[in-house]
Amino acid sequence: MPAPAEKTTAADVLVDTLIAWGVEVIFGLPGDGINGIVEALRQRRDKIRFVQVRHEQAAAFMACGYAKYTGRLGVCLATSGPGGLNLLTGLYDAKMDKQPVLAITGHHFHDLIDTYAQQDVPLDRVFADVAPYSTRVMGPSHVENVTDAACRHAIGWHGVAHINFPSDMQREPATRQRASERNKPHQSAGVSLPATATPDPASLDAAADLLNAAGRVTILAGRGALGAGTELEQVAEALGAPIVKALLGKAVVPDDSPYTTGGTGLLGTKPSVEAMEGCDALLIAGSSFPYIEFYPKPGQAKCVQIDTDPARIGLRHAADVPLVADCRAALRGLLPRLKRRSDRSFLEKARAGKRDWDDLMEKQGRMPDVPMKPQVVSYQIGRQLPPDAIVSWDSGTNTFWAARYVRATRETKISGSGLLASMACALPYANAAAVAYPGRLSVAIVGDGGMSMSMAELATAVKHKLNVKVFVYSNGTLGQIKWEQMLMEGNPEYGVELHPIDFAKVAEACGATGLTLTDPAD
Repeated sequence: MPAPAEKTTAADVLVDTLIAWGVEVIFGLPGDGINGIVEALRQRRDKIRFVQVRHEQAAAFMACGYAKYTGRLGVCLATSGPGGLNLLTGLYDAKMDKQPVLAITGHHFHDLIDTYAQQDVPLDRVFADVAPYSTRVMGPSHVENVTDAACRHAIGWHGVAHINFPSDMQREPATRQRASERNKPHQSAGVSLPATATPDPASLDAAADLLNAAGRVTILAGRGALGAGTELEQVAEALGAPIVKALLGKAVVPDDSPYTTGGTGLLGTKPSVEAMEGCDALLIAGSSFPYIEFYPKPGQAKCVQIDTDPARIGLRHAADVPLVADCRAALRGLLPRLKRRSDRSFLEKARAGKRDWDDLMEKQGRMPDVPMKPQVVSYQIGRQLPPDAIVSWDSGTNTFWAARYVRATRETKISGSGLLASMACALPYANAAAVAYPGRLSVAIVGDGGMSMSMAELATAVKHKLNVKVFVYSNGTLGQIKWEQMLMEGNPEYGVELHPIDFAKVAEACGATGLTLTDPAD
């Protein structure tokens, strides 16, 4: 006789709905508040992968990194109370960089909520700021509807959604006996299209008129322009405009593109700073680059800004012509309206500056000094990476070296924590990239501060056999904080020294290969 069919529970409905939405992986850590969900995942492990992490914060970072590198919904799972609270840093990373992430958390028994029971944290209310859609499951017949709605919100609005699921309800039979009369079965389909606004012709005409009339145009490209690199270079060619890249836009065009001067800001290049200082028109393509001191001075330049989010128009620089649209669509609409500029002097000056800058970077990258300089390691990483590598950086002085020396190709994926600028993100990002793209090399560039926060995730990489290489820049200090204390506060460094950790031995203890490098000749 065939085995009897297993009873379908409310947790089964949750996981089946996620599968219907195309979710293939969930990052998380089990706990008694989500045992029903974990059991549903176990029964469906041939359809959806559960990647166990060592800390819930890493699960949220992995969901965010997965979303950044794939463009798909990232999902993380944590238990009630402290487990769920540990997700918040990674979820704020997703919120501030506008990534589609769904967080699922447990709760204790539904009829003990708000009675001072153990781990009685109302996570649906706690998450209300980080997740515009944050709800609590009210019963088995509620699960499918809220899961559909959460996925649709996260994908459609490029943000965080959250479902809080009481533990006893997870095991309840998925019966509709208690469904309300207006709750029709399967009334919400698992379909959502991200918003891809198309600019109206009048706005495109106004933008083209502004750019055609200018004498010196600079383009600032951010993460929102990823996938529009070809169009961006065509616009740059027409306008004789250098492309300056915000950090999250490093992979928009390759670093050897004849149109880019590289990054901007403190960790950018001199020719990029000069391109911003010398322009009389600025085209912002999908960027919320936060450092206003590196934008053109007020009154210096007219501005066209492209962004899918109207709330981000004019945040850093007044936008004379706003284009609330997808970057690729807007640039394609602009191209036939632009006149090719015959005067190429502004672009040629930027190119000359970029050549000088590249020569300086190569000279610094070959310094034989001992103690070894971080530029040397970064330069070698940049030279030896395969073209399709995926590179994740942490936040701190390591970000400077990654931004300046690791070269983006047309195939490279490269990212880190943008507006949140959180430490401890790089290794979880790299692990997520390796899960998503098992055939590609995934690299994490981390400082000793960030690594000490996330080093348990080395065990995650080993357990799941992920193709990850981790470079730890160990200088015994929170380097960027030290710089800020000295330069901005005028104080000698205080509280930033780090007790040394032998990270190579940590790697070996986790089952990975650990190497220590101190001599640039090696």
